[in-house]
Amino acid sequence: MKKDLILKDITKEAVKEVLKYILNIEVNDFEFLDFEFPKIEKRDVDILIKANEKIIHIEFQSRNDKNMHIRMARYFLEIYSRYPYDIFQYVLYIGKEKLSMKNRIKTHSCKFSYEIIDLKTIPCDRFLKINNPKALVLAILCDFRGHNPKEVIKEILHKLYLLSKNENEFRKYLLMLEELSTSRNLKQEVKEAEMGLQNLTWEDLPSYEIGLEKGLEKGLQEGIKKGILKGKILMLKELGFSDKEISKKLNISQNKIEEILKENNG
Repeated sequence: MKKDLILKDITKEAVKEVLKYILNIEVNDFEFLDFEFPKIEKRDVDILIKANEKIIHIEFQSRNDKNMHIRMARYFLEIYSRYPYDIFQYVLYIGKEKLSMKNRIKTHSCKFSYEIIDLKTIPCDRFLKINNPKALVLAILCDFRGHNPKEVIKEILHKLYLLSKNENEFRKYLLMLEELSTSRNLKQEVKEAEMGLQNLTWEDLPSYEIGLEKGLEKGLQEGIKKGILKGKILMLKELGFSDKEISKKLNISQNKIEEILKENNG
């Protein structure tokens, strides 16, 4: 899945979080607006919503575009022709290179501007405290504020597993995390964090990609079923979960957890 599709998917499921923690806009109600741009090289907007009696237009960029200011101006005119409200435009930049795009046009007869936000400047803890797994994935793109990347990634995995409804959903979020991590040169660290769990869970791995490499598509065999519970407990301990959290997540008693951990330690 490409980064722009992932970001669109995340934003559609976490609109309020993206607006609040990135754009500093708080809304109660909103609606998505469908809009096509037949006159603009078959382009569609990434996100277009109406909230608080204004239009919010968001574009995602993974690389610098020297003509972005022109593109955004054309978008503005097309949007305003159909929705004559105040329009607030944002480009969310997730590229590796230093941000260099222009955000305004100024001539004798025209003044136009929009806002560019480099996600590397957004503190990651804004998203680490959110209980929406799709919004949480965005933390990988933000500023770690000097924290060890491996520890931040571990915390993201911890919360993703806690918030996921099942293993398949967890793997889906990890695919998103892996893809977005390439924008911060952190894919290797993410893979290492996942691989660190691999030996603990056998075929029951958190990442679908790793799962395929290990033959997860063949399904769980009867011979390993008894080890799955132990593997899940060890994985959660590795992610930093407490016995109480594990008990709630796996619906087993803390005494059972202690018994399994004691057996594992010999």
